[in-house]
Amino acid sequence: MRLLYSLAWILVLPLAFLHLLWRARKQPQYLRHWPERLGWVPVWNGGPRLWIHAVSVGETRAAAPLITAWRLRHPEVAILLTHTTPTGRETGHALFGGQNIPDIKQAYLPYDFPPLIRLFLKRARPDIGVIMETELWPNLFAACRNNNIPLCLVNARLSERSSRGYARFRWLSEPALKALTGLAAQTAADAKRFAELAEISIQVTGNLKFDVAAPTDTDQLASDLRQRFAGRFVWLAASTREGEEAVLLEVFDRLDLPDLLLVLVPRHPQRFDEVARLIEARGLPWGRRSESLVGDLPSTNMRLFLGDSMGEMAAYYAAANVAYIGGSLLPFGGQNLIEAAAAGCPALIGTHTWNFSEAAAEAISAGAAIRVADSEALIANLRLLHEDVHRRKSMAKAGLLFAERNRGATARTLVLLEAAWPISL
Repeated sequence: MRLLYSLAWILVLPLAFLHLLWRARKQPQYLRHWPERLGWVPVWNGGPRLWIHAVSVGETRAAAPLITAWRLRHPEVAILLTHTTPTGRETGHALFGGQNIPDIKQAYLPYDFPPLIRLFLKRARPDIGVIMETELWPNLFAACRNNNIPLCLVNARLSERSSRGYARFRWLSEPALKALTGLAAQTAADAKRFAELAEISIQVTGNLKFDVAAPTDTDQLASDLRQRFAGRFVWLAASTREGEEAVLLEVFDRLDLPDLLLVLVPRHPQRFDEVARLIEARGLPWGRRSESLVGDLPSTNMRLFLGDSMGEMAAYYAAANVAYIGGSLLPFGGQNLIEAAAAGCPALIGTHTWNFSEAAAEAISAGAAIRVADSEALIANLRLLHEDVHRRKSMAKAGLLFAERNRGATARTLVLLEAAWPISL
């Protein structure tokens, strides 16, 4: 059956490159490094090497504490960090490339077609592979097994929706999971869903995103943002998705709070200009991060602010009074609310949170977040938190405790990887 899957890639590959061209209309970076997507990564002739695959921004940030901890314990081991999206690669460069660390290299992971996978492994020469979160590639997993390269799926999560999807293709997903050396699930519920797909050994290690440290300049950036926001009540709409901004702007109009400042931070940078046009159409005083220098005089009449920057979300959370977590009012599955909790920012989330279902439920139970069913509920709770300072402080404290209580996944994941390492460390 995997042979049929591989043959299908012959048809898919031309479409994949057309997809790259299509995406390049808004993100020209999709046209860069394209030979790597065919397996032509730089040849590695050095010593032992750990390979970590992090698809995009969220997975790359989640990998950061693991990479940092691994380098402290095993500085002799080089690291290859692969991605699928340009934004993931840019995030990796911001976290590690900017530090000129010679033993960390980046590349794109090739498509899951056997000749491309074989070329990638031959040139990259990893001693062990780590796949972040939920990426099941049958040919890649089989090639690692056939080449005696241990492969671990870590920080693994599997929603009920994804589980049903994989179950429909069990003839591919089950052998792929059985090719793994180890699987570290975020929660017991994730572990249960993986176990229903294949009889394999699974450990529950927790969520690495709780161990992600805010950038060192976060406090200063947050202070600068608060100065620019000039004492306004700051409602942060974080990691918003297509279609949500229009809904949130309608909510903003209906709130009619004179001291309210809405800070919109779209999830994808290629949509910054699109959202800017939506804001411009409101005809209200507004600003954007890309045009505001730190130290500028604050604008006291500003009503809307576009956070069109990368790597500053922690500072936005620290500067906000309350945050709506994007992708949850509309059916996108929700974005990560852990960063809000770690910053002590009260969070409002919609009903579509299957990507982070356990974390969302725990945050609500802990008192760090409030579930809102629709725009009406969002308006009601924003008004409530605008008036109730004590409620905001209580939620902020609950968020900090919630984040602290769930830390420690990095250490547990390191134990799993060290046990899987094929040679003595």
